[in-house]
Order: sequence, then C-alpha cells, then structure tokens
Amino acid sequence: MNILVGAAELAPFAKAGGLADVVAALARQWAAMGHRVLVVLPKYRMIDAPEWGFQPIEPAVAVPMGQTVEYARLWLGTLPQSAARVCLLDAPHYFDREGIYGNPEGYPDNDRRYIFLSRALLELAQVLGFSPDILHVHDYHTAVAAELLRRFYRRTPQFYKTASVLTVHNVAFQGITDPARVLPLLGIPWEEFYPGSLWEYYGAVNLLKVGILAADKLSTVSPSYAWEIRHTALGEGLQGVLSVRGADLVGILNGVDYEEWSPERDRYLPVPYSAEFLAGKELNKQRLLTEWAGLPEAEAQAPVPLLGMVTRLTDQKGIDLLLHALEPLVQHLGVRFALLGSGAGHYESFFRYLASRYSRQVFVYIGYNEPLAHRIIAAADFLLMPSRYEPCGLTQMYALRYGTIPIVRAVGGLRDTVRDYDPISGTGWGFCFADYTPEALFGTVQYALSFYGAEPHWERLRRNAMACDFSIRRSAEQYLQLFEWALEKVRAERA
Repeated sequence: MNILVGAAELAPFAKAGGLADVVAALARQWAAMGHRVLVVLPKYRMIDAPEWGFQPIEPAVAVPMGQTVEYARLWLGTLPQSAARVCLLDAPHYFDREGIYGNPEGYPDNDRRYIFLSRALLELAQVLGFSPDILHVHDYHTAVAAELLRRFYRRTPQFYKTASVLTVHNVAFQGITDPARVLPLLGIPWEEFYPGSLWEYYGAVNLLKVGILAADKLSTVSPSYAWEIRHTALGEGLQGVLSVRGADLVGILNGVDYEEWSPERDRYLPVPYSAEFLAGKELNKQRLLTEWAGLPEAEAQAPVPLLGMVTRLTDQKGIDLLLHALEPLVQHLGVRFALLGSGAGHYESFFRYLASRYSRQVFVYIGYNEPLAHRIIAAADFLLMPSRYEPCGLTQMYALRYGTIPIVRAVGGLRDTVRDYDPISGTGWGFCFADYTPEALFGTVQYALSFYGAEPHWERLRRNAMACDFSIRRSAEQYLQLFEWALEKVRAERA
C-alpha cells in the first residue's frame, strides 16, 4: 500500500507534542510491514536538513494559491531507523520562523501556512511520482487536503483510486478563520459559502470541519475520546458534525514505539533496568536527584516518593488543579516533585516559585529536553496526569513501561489505558479519579502513596504496569484495516 501522510509535526525533526511521536511511530511501523510511506513536513527553521541527511531535489513544487502560484523547494530523506521517506517542504516565507505554530497565540497567518501545506502535499506527490492509495492527514493543519483531493485531484490518474483518512488528535484546535482570507486561496466560489454548507461555520471557515465532512474515513486517538467528542462538550462545538459522520469515525488508541521507549535499552538512562531488575529503577532515581536536582547522595537515597510530570503547562493538562493541590502535597505528605514542561507564563511562574521555596523537594525544568523527559519518567515513582481532557496521552503509556505508576483523571485515553489497582485481587496498574477538583487529586495521590514501598503491593503494581502492552504495531494494524475500509468506500462510489 502507498501511504501519503501530511502533518505539521514529525519526531525527531519538529515536535510540539504527542502528534509528532505518533506520526513518526506509525510511519516507521508501516514501512517495517512492507508498505511504501511518504511523510510530508514543513521545513521549519529548527530543522537542519543536511545534518539529518536530507538532499535537495529538483524541480521545485508549484502550489496553486488562489489566482497565483507559489513555489517551494523539496528536500528528500528518510525517517531515522526506517525505510519511510520524508519530504521537507521548504517555503521560507511560511516556515522559516521560530517554533512551529507561534507561541502562545499562534502566528496570525497559520491558516494560510497550513492551506499551503495541504495543497503542496498533493502537488509534490505528482512531482515525486508517488501515487497514493491512502492520503492520511492529521488535525486541522492538513484536514482540508481531504476536500482538495475530492474536488481537484481525484479525477486525475494518479489519485483516481486514492482514499482519504483524517485523524483528529485534539478537536479543540480547529483552524477557524475568515472566509475572505481563505476561500479565494482555495479556489472556492462564494456561492458555496452559506449556512449549513461545507465551508460555513457560524460566519467563519472551520478547516477541521471541512476535513471531517470531506474525508472518506475518520479516526481519533482513543475509543473513549471518540465517544466524548460526539456526545459531550468535549466536541468543542463539532458534536453535530461528528455525529453525522459517526458511522465513519473510529477510535484507535495511540501506541508506543518500544524501540524508543524501553528501560532495558533507553540510551538516555544511566542504568538500564527491567521488571526483573527494579533495583535499576531506584538507581536512576538516585542519579537524577544527585546529578540534576543537586541533592547530596545520602539525601537522594532516602525512601521518599518522587512524583513526576512531563507535560505542556496548559489548562487542558489540569495544571490549575496543581495550583491548589501541589503545595499541600509537598508540605503535608513530604513528597518530592519533578517537572519538565513549558507553556502558559503564570503556570511557569508558579512552578518556579515552588522550586525556590521548596528547593530540596521540588525540581523544575522549564522548556523542552528529550533526554531529561526519559530520565524523569524512569526515575519517578508516580506520574501525575490530572487532565481536564485527554484525547489519548502517550506519557502515561511511557510511564507504564518504565514501572512508573500513573495517577490520572479518568477521561479520554487515560480511561482507556489506566486501570485502578485492586489490592485484594492484585490487578490493575494505576490510580484514577473522576471529579475535576483539587480535593479529588489530593485524595487520590494520598491513597496511591499508601502503597509506596508496601509489599507485596508495590512490586506487584510496578510489575503489572511494565507488563502492559500498548505497542504501536497494534495501532498500525488497526489503521491499515481502516485504510482498507476507506478504499472499499471509494471503490463503491466509483462503481
């Protein structure tokens, strides 16, 4: 199968969140299964193309943008440790900027930037002679490509059999924009913009809505989130649209690339370990506390539980709960806390304050640091994810593999991946709470801490966690089945 993938992020080249990891892991897995994969990614400023082994190719790709044609240079390479090809779209006027989306509010021309990516995705496939069976697009950034395929490209021999699949990673980001800005760019006549039409959304254009209605099949990143976005306010105003497409929408749980995330062979860990050598996990904890947190060796060896977080500092991640719950946890329960993250300024300031006030208990790194992310997840005893909503979440799956016990709010993919520990039967591998309150978070952490070091429960908990299998291969196989359904739909429509 030929799979053409368009996304705004791809690890390790450009990453702002889990989208980058999932797109890369799926592409790598499909290629390993014998499929031909081409991933298209903008050449952002942070990507040193020659350093990653990319080569410039000719000719440049011409991209229709309304009444004009714009051009981009192409760089071709491969995903590390994979046969999956990657094409970088080099358009400096759109992508030679700091970061990916422009923090915190986003670049004002993000609509135009990602419309350009969506159209270029289809044009460069023709330049490269790549005839896709599947066009797989992700979130609003490339969602409109599904409609562009249907409207402008499917009649051509190269795309005649192509089916489109849109994966919604987070429905909160929709690409809502001014129709006067984007309809001319897309070549859409004004007569098609009216209430109830594909293009109209409360007087604006919603690029994600367009993709949802145009794609042959839809997926989101966990079964629970697939239900939530159709039946609750987590649909962010698109519940009706998603319900209309309900028969074509499936929830496929994201998976983990265990070649990258495995304590036995993690290149970032000072001490590799496994379920049979949990003493190695304790050694990683001690090394983190001495080398990064700066504690004396004797103090680092004290049996004090370490709570970890590797997260974006946003409302979605439940950080507002920690404003009220974290200091009492540190003060009254005596825990240590390690954070790696960045985001809203007032949240960053809060954690800096705690780190300065409780310098021997609270350790904070504001920013992005991949090696440190691995080390915190390996060293922590518990992982906090008190999310307001969570489409899937990958960090809790990483944590399970490392024997780090998740404490999560039972929502979205967290509900699908974390099962409460039952001390009577000895089953389960985490702790969940339902109410979105600081009291519920505090109480659940307090209950979880009662098992810390208490045998046989503590070892059983960690062994249960490390036995969980959320492999990306399972996800990749489910996507391939969805792709087959999309192709069947296209064949039926042609017939």
